[in-house]
Amino acid sequence: MSKSVIKVDQLSKRYRLGLKEKQSDTLLGQISQAIQSPWKNLKQLRALNRFGQEDDSVFWALKDISFEVKGGEVLGIIGKNGAGKSTLLKILSQITEPTSGKIEIHGRVASLLEVGTGFHPELSGRENIYMNGTILGMTRREIDSKLDEIIDFSGVEKFIDTPVKFYSSGMKVRLGFSVAAHLDPEILIIDEVLAVGDYEFQKKCLGKMEDVSKNQGRTVLFVSHQMDAIKNLCQKGLILKNGTIVSSGLIEKVISEYLDSDIVNKKLQANGNDTFISKIDLDLELLKSGVFEINFEFFSNKPIQNPIFGFVVYNQLGSPVFGSNPRFHTINYLSIKNKEGKFKARLEDLRIHSGVYKISVWFSNGSIDLEKIDNAITFEFISLSVYNDLPNPLYIGAYNPAVIWEINKTIE
Repeated sequence: MSKSVIKVDQLSKRYRLGLKEKQSDTLLGQISQAIQSPWKNLKQLRALNRFGQEDDSVFWALKDISFEVKGGEVLGIIGKNGAGKSTLLKILSQITEPTSGKIEIHGRVASLLEVGTGFHPELSGRENIYMNGTILGMTRREIDSKLDEIIDFSGVEKFIDTPVKFYSSGMKVRLGFSVAAHLDPEILIIDEVLAVGDYEFQKKCLGKMEDVSKNQGRTVLFVSHQMDAIKNLCQKGLILKNGTIVSSGLIEKVISEYLDSDIVNKKLQANGNDTFISKIDLDLELLKSGVFEINFEFFSNKPIQNPIFGFVVYNQLGSPVFGSNPRFHTINYLSIKNKEGKFKARLEDLRIHSGVYKISVWFSNGSIDLEKIDNAITFEFISLSVYNDLPNPLYIGAYNPAVIWEINKTIE
């Protein structure tokens, strides 16, 4: 049984809003900075009297989190923006110090976090490769043996002797990942920064991470908002929310819980209008099987002629993917005399790409909108379609209709 290579015990990270973290987040570090520039840091000196106090200016990026990772495991770290994922990886990469808690790491760590992290902008790509290898404790001969492989994987060979400050974000990510993955670290830490790269390179990186974990026995910590990538690569996962771990375990269980909690089922309160939307609900269990079913409920103080509910689903770029309302399908209008009413829309075969989507809804009487809610529901969809293996599925559109092809072989 593999031993734990990472142990995190009661780890916390605190920031005080309005103060920049420079040399240290500790009281001693703050005093040292203030002595060097007393007038510039007068505001910080005043804040030192309340540094240890809990008030509205204190922000806990991480709060008492504990977990272990065994050698050779790939751990997926999931959570919305601001959940504490990047802070955790920075602490594990020894870029940021924790406020409290204990960390044990057994093995060399290579990480790819923010674009350009670990690179000196004035040095060339080649020089940065040697610098990173030296930091990891490798000899020049060891780095030499990996150099061609690193350069070839990165795809920036034409610019390898150009200072990194002239690289684009994509080039920095390519070289950064290649360096981190090929310089033989025992632990590889990868943040969402891979999203900067193109689809082909992302797929290449995921394949490399799978190789170093399964075939080389290395440990990988992977942060991503792409649930299909997390599911395919990771065996275990954890969910961070507001700086705390809310779930951990096998990756299928963790992803299911994350998707369930990510849905915002709107239960709205009366707003003083004659008509308002009282509930919007997306069926999560059906969604997992590719069925899209959304339910609407409304309340009205007055009878409504021709009531209509409509919705539009938008992708991460804000582009509409599909939508509907009863008028599209020649549904007969009804006169609603009761104070409450319900609508249900169902799509049996949801053929969209994996990703995060938002649903905007509106309620009207056929002439004017009585109420509209933008981004009422956010959901994440994991597609099992073959389209996900294409070089870039978005090139063929946002929706994948079921097209029937017939091909006749020509006999010569």
